[in-house]
Amino acid sequence: MTWFKKSFFSSEGKSVKVPMGLWVKCDGCAEIIYKKEVERSLNVCPKCNYHFRLSAYERIAMVVDEGTFVECDFDVEPVDAIDFKDLKKYRDRLKSTQKKSHLNDALVSGEGAINGRRVMVAAFDFSFMGGSMGSVVGEKITRTMERALEARTAVVIFSSSGGARMQEGTLSLMQMAKTAAAVARLKEAGLPFISVLTDPTTGGVTASFAMLGDVIIAEPKALIGFAGPRVIAETIRQTLPEGFQRSEYLLEHGMIDMIVDRKMLKETLSRLLEMLS
Repeated sequence: MTWFKKSFFSSEGKSVKVPMGLWVKCDGCAEIIYKKEVERSLNVCPKCNYHFRLSAYERIAMVVDEGTFVECDFDVEPVDAIDFKDLKKYRDRLKSTQKKSHLNDALVSGEGAINGRRVMVAAFDFSFMGGSMGSVVGEKITRTMERALEARTAVVIFSSSGGARMQEGTLSLMQMAKTAAAVARLKEAGLPFISVLTDPTTGGVTASFAMLGDVIIAEPKALIGFAGPRVIAETIRQTLPEGFQRSEYLLEHGMIDMIVDRKMLKETLSRLLEMLS
């Protein structure tokens, strides 16, 4: 049975076309919500507070002062160094994803200001191959921290990733050590690194720089961990605790420092930068 159609009939019996994309279904409460109402709330469900995923540019625009963001390294592109192929060639997968997302890779980086305070900022885009970290992502994160060292500024990184990019093999795993070393240099210089974990942050990203922030913030109910809960449950053959690997569980067990609603994030970052800088 067809429950929804693209056209309906008015009281006069005339066909009325209903514009597409006016409504969204919340993954948290399954309610159908007017899209503009969700957008006005920074893509947070007004009924259950579910935080919808954002693009990298949306995340940056949400916290950086208007007109201050200058993107860096936008022309750095990945290569198929190991000639990888699964269901399709990696180089072909890259081309199709770049065309669809209008991104060169899964990270956008640059500098801007948060309430007038200069900061280096980077954000993952989960729509680009699940926000996976390959050689380009690792390089851009490292460059972001190196620019912070030169300018003596803080770094804020928004993570949203499925982990290391398997299509780049060992080259992707190398980025874990590379980014962790960059964080160490930043800390030696006494410069703050604030890590913001969004849904989901998993795999090699969690196991490297994302959990090394001076302050680790998470959005409500974000999935954060190394292996996924299903994999863990099947491996240890035990039922996992309720809410396992969600922000609230990690906060309770001391793995993160705070959970911040998206509406309060810019002000929270501003206060932290003032205290740490």
